[in-house]
Amino acid sequence: MREKLSDNASKVDWKLIFTKRHNIDRAVSRELDSILSSQLGRNEKIQRIACFGYDAKDTLLRHLNIGEEAEDVLARRYYSAAALGCLHRSMAVKEWLKLMDARSTSLERALAAYDMFVLHDRDGDFDDISTLLDGIAEQIRLEHPELSNQSPRQRALIVAAYMRRNNLTGLQSDRRYHDLQNNFMGVALQDEDHPSLPLVSVVIYCSVAKRLGLDAQPCGFPFHVYAIIKHAEDLTLDGRAWDSESVENPMYMDPFRSDQEIPIQALRAQLSQLGVSSTTYATLLDASPTVDIIHRTGLNILTSIRTPVHNLNALNHEMVPRIFPEMESAFYGALWALLLLPEAESLAFHGQRNRYLPHIMDCLEKQFSMDTWLIEEHILPLFYDLREHRQLHDTLRLTRVEDTMPKQVRERTEKISKSVRYKVGQVFQHKRYHYQAVIIGWDVECKETERWMAQMGVHQLTGGRHQSFYHVLVEDKSTRYVAQENIDLAEIEVSCNLTTLAGRYFKRWDKSSRVFISNIEDEYPDG
Repeated sequence: MREKLSDNASKVDWKLIFTKRHNIDRAVSRELDSILSSQLGRNEKIQRIACFGYDAKDTLLRHLNIGEEAEDVLARRYYSAAALGCLHRSMAVKEWLKLMDARSTSLERALAAYDMFVLHDRDGDFDDISTLLDGIAEQIRLEHPELSNQSPRQRALIVAAYMRRNNLTGLQSDRRYHDLQNNFMGVALQDEDHPSLPLVSVVIYCSVAKRLGLDAQPCGFPFHVYAIIKHAEDLTLDGRAWDSESVENPMYMDPFRSDQEIPIQALRAQLSQLGVSSTTYATLLDASPTVDIIHRTGLNILTSIRTPVHNLNALNHEMVPRIFPEMESAFYGALWALLLLPEAESLAFHGQRNRYLPHIMDCLEKQFSMDTWLIEEHILPLFYDLREHRQLHDTLRLTRVEDTMPKQVRERTEKISKSVRYKVGQVFQHKRYHYQAVIIGWDVECKETERWMAQMGVHQLTGGRHQSFYHVLVEDKSTRYVAQENIDLAEIEVSCNLTTLAGRYFKRWDKSSRVFISNIEDEYPDG
C-alpha cells in the first residue's frame, strides 16, 4: 500500500484496492465477531486474521479503540489486541527468517522486529521507524546544505554531532543502563529522552548515516559496540580519489558516548588489555554480521529482564521513561530470536536452542497460545530428527485440540449453589495476600493433586479441601486457585490492569452490580 500511495495516481487501480481492503475489513470483522461469540477455535481464527497481513491492521485498530458504550467492549478490545499482536509477531519472525535463510533484509528492519513484539496499538512499526530515521536524515541535510560536498569523514562527524546534540543516542543516566526499553530502537526514537544501549545507538547512527551516503555498520567489539565507516568505492574517507595503491584504515565512531572519531590504535590497545589474541583483531574490528547483532540484542534483553530495577520510586520523575515495553512480550521476542538465530560461530546450535525451548513453550501456554501456528511452522522444523521433536509436536497438537474442544458445561444446581458461594465475574481481594482478582471458574471442592495441596497448605485451612475453590484471574496476569475462605468481596476500586485483562473472559464491567459480565456462558451458564 505504501508503494501505491507513492506511485503516480493514474497508474493505480484505486477501485480494485478499495474493494480488496473492504473485503478484508469485512472478513476480519466476521472472524473477530466469531471469536467473541464462542470460545471454540479462537486461536485458529486469530491465525486466519494474521494471514491477511498488514491489510488487517486498520480493522483491528478500529475494533480495539471501540467506545465504552459497546456491549462487549472489554472482550472486543482484548481479542483485537491479541490478533494485532499475533500479526505483528508474524511480521517480525518473517524478517528474522530472511537472516536465517541468508536472504536480504536491512539491519534496521531486523532490529525493529524486536519492537514488533512489544508494539501493541502504539506507533513504532517497521514503516514508522523508517519514517523517523528519514526525518532525522532530512533534518541533518537542512542544517548542513553543503553535506553532499563533504568528505565521508566529515559527514560521519556531522551526523554524530547532530545526534549527540539532539540527545538521539546514549543515556542520560548510567543508573538506568539495563532498563528494558533501552533495547528497542522504535522506543528510543519515540521516547522524549531517546534512551538506548550502545548497540541500539550505533544502529540508529548507522541507519541515518546510510541515508546520507555513508557505508556505516556496527562493529561488535567485546563489551561495547562501535560504528565502523568505510571508504566509498571511488573516494577515500578524506575525499581523495581512490586508486589501487590506496591503503586506508576504516573510521570508528562511538555515538553512544561521543561525537569524536575513535582512533583504531585506541581500540587495538583495548583488545590488548583484554588479553585478546592479535590474530583475532581483524575480525573484532570489522563490521558484524546482522545475525550477530540480533543475537546480541536478544541476550541484552534477557540481561535487562534479569536485572532488578532498584529504588524506582526514589528516582527523579523526569528520569522515568514514558514508554514501557511489556516484559513478557520482550522476553518472548528474545526467545524467538535466540531460537531462530543461534550464535553464528557456535558449533552447539542444538544446545543453544534446547536451552530456550522450554521457556518459549511456557510463554505459549501462559500467554501466547494464538501463536501455535507460528511455532509449528518455524520452530518445530528446527528440531526435526531430534528427540525434542516428538514432545514439541505433541504439545502443539494438544494446544490445538484444547482450542477446538467444547468446554465442559458447569451448571449450578440448587445443591451446588449452597456450597459455591461466589459467581463468575465477581471481583475480590485475597484475605491473606491482598491481591485483586476476578473469578473465572469454580469447583465444588479442591480438584488439585495431593502434592499441590500439601505445598499450598490446603489442609491447614479452616475449610480444608472440602470447601469450594475458585479459578481466578489476578491483576498481575497470573491465574490462581483460591479457597473460598480466602475471598473477600469488600467493595474495592477495580484496577485498570484487571479491567484490561478481564476482556479474555468478560464482555464489560457493570457498574451497578459491580461484576464483570460473562463471555464464557457456554462453560458457566449460571455464573
